[in-house]
Amino acid sequence: MKSTGLNYDAKLSGSEMKKYRLKKSILRILYKEGSCSAPELSKKLGVSMPTALLFLNDLIDERQVVSLGTGQSTGGRKPSLYGLFDKTNFVISCDMGRYAAKMAIFNSRNEQLTSLITIDTHIDDPELVDKLYEAAHSLMLDYKINPDKVIGFGVDMPGLVDANTGINYTIKETKNQPVRELLREKFDMLVYVDNDARMQAYGEYIFGKARDTRNAVIINWSWGLGLGMILDGRLYGGTTGFAGEFSHIQMEEGGELCICGKRGCLETAASSIAILRLAREGIREGKVSQLTRQFDKDPSQMTPEHVIAAARSGDEFSISVLSKTGMMFGKGLSYLIQLLNPEIIVLGGPVAKANQFILTPIQQSLNRYCLEQILQNTTIVTSEIDEQSGLLGTTAMLYDQIFSENHKTE
Repeated sequence: MKSTGLNYDAKLSGSEMKKYRLKKSILRILYKEGSCSAPELSKKLGVSMPTALLFLNDLIDERQVVSLGTGQSTGGRKPSLYGLFDKTNFVISCDMGRYAAKMAIFNSRNEQLTSLITIDTHIDDPELVDKLYEAAHSLMLDYKINPDKVIGFGVDMPGLVDANTGINYTIKETKNQPVRELLREKFDMLVYVDNDARMQAYGEYIFGKARDTRNAVIINWSWGLGLGMILDGRLYGGTTGFAGEFSHIQMEEGGELCICGKRGCLETAASSIAILRLAREGIREGKVSQLTRQFDKDPSQMTPEHVIAAARSGDEFSISVLSKTGMMFGKGLSYLIQLLNPEIIVLGGPVAKANQFILTPIQQSLNRYCLEQILQNTTIVTSEIDEQSGLLGTTAMLYDQIFSENHKTE
């Protein structure tokens, strides 16, 4: 078998395997950098210029690489730049939330080729796999994308997901837990399944505010507190990929009952759940607030976004609700900072959109509970790619798999 840019064959001879690995290295570098000149590739690969050009030309012939014109001169002739061929090797990425999923198709330059579609499903939906498959094919059909050019499908989802096996142990029906296997039977291509918080963290690390850091903590602040960690420049999952269950550290002895069955978890004290509980308690007590006027007859219609909007308009009760939530969140965050000593903490999700109404009490809480010497080296920011971080992280992970040495496209 010929050693092409993406195909792997264990029967390759020693010299063919060396060529194959060099080609994969070129593809990985071009994916990460976006573009490179032959001299840059030569230096990064530790090979001569003629060798780098030889393999670049092979990859151009194989329609894996294209010339992108010339770059900036550093004193001599302008160098020719090379990048990945963007008309094939597409992937489909899916980001699942608690009540819905969103999906789009991307190319190897991380460009979104389709609009974002929403799928009405959840992890315990018995038709989950069928719905994702049908949505993917509708997307390809609507945008006239040849299915033969799509070589990977990835999904991030809530729950205890083992990325090595693609099993989601949080799904209630055991037969539906091996998500990767079930999707692979449908799609007949590379399938990657991981936890949503981990992929959001990876998206921030590759494309967002955690880029170029070595140690970062990324939290999706919503109904739960999804935590992803970049430690020593690597996405960290622990022994089985379950690391990061930040929601379920106990904060209050005998506190509110959590969905996990325990009491006093951080999720019950510092998530969207806590915001709504505190706001509804205030409405029942007749607190002076625009929330009381708006939702007195039916507090169940209120959302965290309503509380945040009221705070922005100066509603003192809403500001106090966010402040209490932020203080509890900051206390939980202090444990992470003192254990992990991260360079940066990136906050995403709907609660993080409260900005100063939530960031100020967090900082006050951290000043109270953290050692100053550790805290002063940690920056806390809100995400700029919040809505896209999961999709982008899943896309990047798919291409990591595709450009790895043991991936076979056939």
